[in-house]
Amino acid sequence: MSSHLPSTSPLWQRIGELGVRTLAVMGMSKNTGKTVCLNHLLTHAHRDRKAVGITSIGRDGEAHDEVFSIPKPPVMVTPGCLVATARGTLLRAKVRTKQMGATGVNSPMGEVLIVKALEAGEMEVAGPSRSHDQLKVMALLRQCGAQWVFVDGALGRSQHASPAIADGVVLATGAAIGGGVDDVLRKTHDRLAVLGIAPASLDLAQQVKATFDLGGIAAWGHRGECLFSEAVATINAAPVLLSLPATGIATLAMSGAVGKRLWQAVQTLLVRHPGLTVVVADGTKLFIDALELAAFERQGGRLFALRGIRVLGITLNPFSPFGGSFDAALFQARAREALSAHLVTDLMLAPLAVAPTAPQMEGL
Repeated sequence: MSSHLPSTSPLWQRIGELGVRTLAVMGMSKNTGKTVCLNHLLTHAHRDRKAVGITSIGRDGEAHDEVFSIPKPPVMVTPGCLVATARGTLLRAKVRTKQMGATGVNSPMGEVLIVKALEAGEMEVAGPSRSHDQLKVMALLRQCGAQWVFVDGALGRSQHASPAIADGVVLATGAAIGGGVDDVLRKTHDRLAVLGIAPASLDLAQQVKATFDLGGIAAWGHRGECLFSEAVATINAAPVLLSLPATGIATLAMSGAVGKRLWQAVQTLLVRHPGLTVVVADGTKLFIDALELAAFERQGGRLFALRGIRVLGITLNPFSPFGGSFDAALFQARAREALSAHLVTDLMLAPLAVAPTAPQMEGL
């Protein structure tokens, strides 16, 4: 394989400049290029002798997509790479590995183990699906020597992009979302609007912190006095919010996921309490669309995240296995214009290959 790697990758360079050590790769949908992005990062990390660990919030690297039964690009690990994956996936690995430890975390394909790749090649990666298990596995990867940890996402799940787990996120988008170029860029822009809600000020974050530490919901008055606090799951919180006093509420904090029903209750509270400030954990906890968010803000509501999500870059895949692929250069040019606040790149316009004879990474 080729060993001619570009001296710089804008995405890789940005990650290094920002000091990111835990990175989530998140796809707008299946077949938008998450695996290509992960392989790109693994290749550059290996070239720069960075000790890397990888895992997945779901499953990646399988030969065919389980939903659509279409071929998928494999995860290409590099020599010395640490991988946290289910025991069952190791039977299909096309590289030699050495077990470094067990995690005690179970999955449908067996216990998640930590192994070291002894050579370059293809691996399937299936990690834990729950956030607290993911944090445990990531800590064990670091104990085994990983200086950087990459977390691969799964369809319909974005919790791995939470700042509670990752220092930053790369969002993969592309033609597989469906529609024309304008449709794809609009959907991507809308997703970024929800993920990228502004972080709370230091004073506001301090005011609501206890609610997020303990879980549940809480409300405060205009002088900062706590009017209500209860450790109720947000899935059951809509009736509780609607039973709060009809006047006097200035700030509301919700520590868990915010679905459609709960958001409707928040909108009702905004009518009762003009100028209402709402704080959620981060943008991954919001299961609403950009139009609902924009309507809330037009009506005078203010929405903040306890911790903001740092979007490190947007990667593009102009190809769709379902038809309707785009011209790569044109798609990249249009995306850079439409998403100008972000670093946008099609990684395959300058394809990289893993060098199998490269030296082992430092620290492993």
